[in-house]
Amino acid sequence: MKNELFLALTQLAAERNLPQSIVVEAVKEALASAYKKDPAAKGQDILVEVDSETGDVIVKTILNVKDKDEIEDPLSEISEEDAKKLNEDLRVGDFVETGYMEYNPGRIAAQTAKQVVLQKLREAERDLVFGKFADKKGQVIIGTIQRIDSRNIFVDIGRANALMPPSEQTSYEKYRVGQQLKFFVTEVQRTARGPEIIVSRTHPELLRKLFESEVPEISSGVVEIKALSREAGARSKVAVSSEDGEVDAVGACVGLRGIRIQNVVNELLGEKIDVVDWSDDPKVLITNSLSPATVSNVIINPDDSTAIVTVPKKQLSLAIGKEGQNARLAAKLTLWKIDVQAEEEVIVQSDEVVESDPNVSVSEDIKSETKDEPKKDTSKEELLSDNVLGEIDQPEVLVKETSVDEKAELLALEKEIKELEQKEEKEEKEKKQKEDILDFSSEDIWDLGGSSSKENADETIRFAEDIESLKNFNSDGKNSKKSVKRKKNKR
Repeated sequence: MKNELFLALTQLAAERNLPQSIVVEAVKEALASAYKKDPAAKGQDILVEVDSETGDVIVKTILNVKDKDEIEDPLSEISEEDAKKLNEDLRVGDFVETGYMEYNPGRIAAQTAKQVVLQKLREAERDLVFGKFADKKGQVIIGTIQRIDSRNIFVDIGRANALMPPSEQTSYEKYRVGQQLKFFVTEVQRTARGPEIIVSRTHPELLRKLFESEVPEISSGVVEIKALSREAGARSKVAVSSEDGEVDAVGACVGLRGIRIQNVVNELLGEKIDVVDWSDDPKVLITNSLSPATVSNVIINPDDSTAIVTVPKKQLSLAIGKEGQNARLAAKLTLWKIDVQAEEEVIVQSDEVVESDPNVSVSEDIKSETKDEPKKDTSKEELLSDNVLGEIDQPEVLVKETSVDEKAELLALEKEIKELEQKEEKEEKEKKQKEDILDFSSEDIWDLGGSSSKENADETIRFAEDIESLKNFNSDGKNSKKSVKRKKNKR
């Protein structure tokens, strides 16, 4: 039958959620430190043993075996030579039992043992927590926000509390106590207060781990995330590829009706995510990275890792993004310095180069052409021909073909203005004709005698009061006869 001490140790282990062996070792060290202060120990070290079956406690006095030159306390240490006199098998590091002490702890010994037990249990808990979360570094864990102070946020991750400093928080997310989120563990270290666990919501690897958990093709290795760039809480870009030609990397990440990527977006509280195809060709990769904008042409310079991207003028704001966000994320994703320009601006710049110095060209291809071929004179009619205008619209010619003259542009502008003036004159004529047809101010329309001349101008109706003058109308015409008959019929 186990005694009360062993039952108390079992209950303590269950309450602290610690293994029973750790609690027993803590109690042994506590009792040893308490009995060592007893005068009966005579300054010797104390060894305490607890029987795991009966719960009996055995207290022994011991001497540690050390080299003769390393002995500092003769009351608790003994040389190897003297120890071999007692037992030839003893070596340095062993101990010699010199006697037993009665297990009868007093009040002071019990109080000392209590403090030591609590301290040992706290240390054991910290070591257990550190061992549990030491291998969690670089992984995603689920936690609940426990407390929010002026700057830091404390997260309950189970048996420990993690810290999320301001540098790992995003201003786009609103945190509240009791909110359950996924966090990326950035650091686990020991401190005087115990293990310190730092978690983050802004780390780019959080996005990678979420995709691995939501997309089975990524976790199995069929689809690989080649690169990613993230502005936490706002927007992210992910470049993926697949070694299997039958697997659509982007489609696998998006999922049926976007269910997979929607789960990731919901976990990041509405952060926008662009998934694009990876390519070893820098031009193709830069074109894909500027999605959803449409790219017309890409000119790269491998020497300084810069790229000039031309897009339609309507797509310029979309390619750059709000406050340059889209272009900035594309540059981080591709590791190229990207300069986004509109096609119209490129045309104007190329024209200025040609006008200032005919021998200066924009690309190396034009330099070779200018050296080999003589300069040709072109007339205004040739510059305005349909072939030249058709070639100017092509994106490739924006860099190479820069022979458009300002005089040709002025002629085209004058022609357009002349056409507009002719169109306005035509519209004015048509308007005037309509007004003549609908002109009710003519006196001929109101002539009661139907005369087209102005001889009877005094007999026409102009206003309502002129109707009274019809009563005195004595003409022999048909109008007067009809009026007399009408008067008789009325009578």
